Amino acid sequence: MDFSHVERNFKRLKYGEITLKEGLLSKEDTLHIFKISHWRDYLKLFYLASKVRDYFKKEIEITSTIHITNICKVNPKCLYCGFAAGTSKNGYYEPFRISNEDIKKSAIAIEKSGICRVSCSSAHGYEGREVLRALRIVKENTNLEVLVNAGGDLTKESIIKMKEYNIDCICCNLETTNIQLFKKIKPGENLEDRIEICRLVKKHGIELSSGLLLGVGESYGDRVNHLLFLKELGVDEIPIMGFNPYPGTPMENHPKCLPLEQGKTIAIVRLMFPNIRITSPTPTIGPELIQFALMGGANNIATVIPDNHPMNIKGVGNPKTGNLREVLKMIKELGLKAKLCNTSFK
Repeated sequence: MDFSHVERNFKRLKYGEITLKEGLLSKEDTLHIFKISHWRDYLKLFYLASKVRDYFKKEIEITSTIHITNICKVNPKCLYCGFAAGTSKNGYYEPFRISNEDIKKSAIAIEKSGICRVSCSSAHGYEGREVLRALRIVKENTNLEVLVNAGGDLTKESIIKMKEYNIDCICCNLETTNIQLFKKIKPGENLEDRIEICRLVKKHGIELSSGLLLGVGESYGDRVNHLLFLKELGVDEIPIMGFNPYPGTPMENHPKCLPLEQGKTIAIVRLMFPNIRITSPTPTIGPELIQFALMGGANNIATVIPDNHPMNIKGVGNPKTGNLREVLKMIKELGLKAKLCNTSFK
């Protein structure tokens, strides 16, 4: 495949001849690149995406995790979920709701490790109260940047309250904008509800994170339409999550999304959105395979757990999470620089 027009567009972008919002790819380009299969095309794509990332993002961010509760009131449950209580014995099978003190201890430990950012997530059924509780505690006791993730389980009131507590980013993943597919894999939720949350977040001037779940039955056309919709929303961060089957769930026999496919999608997203945060959660790509995400142009590795984290954290898309020391080693081996907020690992 000839990528020369992408390189030309990058030069035009640097010289101000095209805007960041336009990106480097047309819809037709994007569909075409999704279909590449030759290794030379992958290498060229990864080279260009990394070059664009390095121009706009000088450091690789790292995001850790605090899970607040897995007691989920969505019914019926999402077909792939291994996070909610009772869904998979490989996940958080037993119900839990952590205390204020545990949130505080976890946040302080994460900050001491050198990580600058934490994701606080909860199951559905609380209208944002659980993540709001976590946000308040983390902000009162640390200088961590905070992303909260309760999906569509937020209200206008809870979003406004989060802004009062200096929230940095709210995540509401659409996962797919194919309505029929969304209804199939998430029968207890409504896609329009999640879209409305995304719009409310942007309306109130808060950073919006919203991502794609890959390999659940969507087409390449679905992915392109999803990304164009995120561009219309004005998204600030895009997590790229590959499907991993959780044993015991209705989708336990559905094939996993390959890391190379995730890396390719990340690279395409980087060319479409040159300067935003692109996130790869370690459980969804595999902690040992984050090089595919980094080569593809990701600039944030998420669900990274330091050795001093006081809780046993399991991944949402896969129980295995990334260890901070191993992630830092991988970043360094690729010649990249990690963003750290103290000198512990420098």
